[in-house]
Amino acid sequence: MYTASSDKAKARADAGSPLREESVDFFRVRRSLRDGLIISDGEPLERGDVWGVATQIATLGIFLLLLGICLYLARPVLLPIVAAFVISLGLAPVVVQAGRYRIPDWLSATLLVLLFLAVTASIVTLIVAPVSAWIARAPEVGAALKQKLYVLDAPINALRQLQDTLLPSDGNVVTVQGSQLSMVTPVLAFLTPAVTQVVVFFVSLLFFLAGHTSTRRHLPRYFRQRDTKLRVLRIINDIGTNLATYLATVTMINACLGLLVAFGAWLYGIPNPLLFGVLAAVLNYIPYVGPACVVVILFGVSLVTFPDLVRAILPPASFVVLTTLEGQIISPTILGTRLPLSPLTIFISLVFWIWLWGPIGALLAVPLAIIGRVIVSHVFPAEDSVLPS
Repeated sequence: MYTASSDKAKARADAGSPLREESVDFFRVRRSLRDGLIISDGEPLERGDVWGVATQIATLGIFLLLLGICLYLARPVLLPIVAAFVISLGLAPVVVQAGRYRIPDWLSATLLVLLFLAVTASIVTLIVAPVSAWIARAPEVGAALKQKLYVLDAPINALRQLQDTLLPSDGNVVTVQGSQLSMVTPVLAFLTPAVTQVVVFFVSLLFFLAGHTSTRRHLPRYFRQRDTKLRVLRIINDIGTNLATYLATVTMINACLGLLVAFGAWLYGIPNPLLFGVLAAVLNYIPYVGPACVVVILFGVSLVTFPDLVRAILPPASFVVLTTLEGQIISPTILGTRLPLSPLTIFISLVFWIWLWGPIGALLAVPLAIIGRVIVSHVFPAEDSVLPS
């Protein structure tokens, strides 16, 4: 049986041998295998290297923690400004192209902002009336869903009993019903900062677009070396090109998807088919989460609209098939060669920005991932060195 004492005896016997190093390496591998580990390079780092790497990791970790805290606390201010900045980078090539035809930057920026505002107002106008009608039918919808989903009564009751067992509630608690005027305060508390953020977004978008050319011209002056200046210009150009390509392509795909969903809802006999087409087109900007929300909404409306469960499953099932084709075949075929973002990168970016900035962060997740990917590709270019497999 192999023991530690045999290791020491063998090492002492081979102390003066030229094969001592090879023997020690051999026994190190034997010990690693005995402990259940296979180590291809077990040489220890120097003490200075260990503390240097630990210092760098600690500094980077502290910086990332402080940056995350600042982004979270400054969300009301940073969210509209960052959204305007990202969209301005995608629309900047239009301003640059208009400048080649001697159109002033402020004029092209103003026209783009007005066009964006008109599209946003049109989408809101199309959505408000049908959504208000469905909200007015909330009691009817709730009763229909309860009647159709009676098969879920037993699991729900079991979960409710488990909750009462683990977290018993006091039966002597007296609930006081507030007045209807008390609902006005949270609504105003939500709308007031929302309106302010919308104004900040459009004003920031106008200034970013109008000053894009001058910023692009003056930013390299803050760097001394010529290579650094050229690198900054390449980063700005590549970010604008990739974001413009992504936004234009995804907008076209989402518009076609919205038309197909509206047509399919009309064929199935779902009321307000245009509403579901607009929802499918807008929410498809959010990977994974947006289509899932549309599936849930379609399933709920189908349960209310159709008499049996089989017909109610057809519209959401058709949408799942359609979005699967779009997400797995169409979009990767069009965007895959230009924007090689892995699904893991998109998922992590989506989870992080939803946690940090909510629904608007979900809309910005993929554009911010594209910006980060472009910057990393320029700062840390790919090397041709071959690593062991």
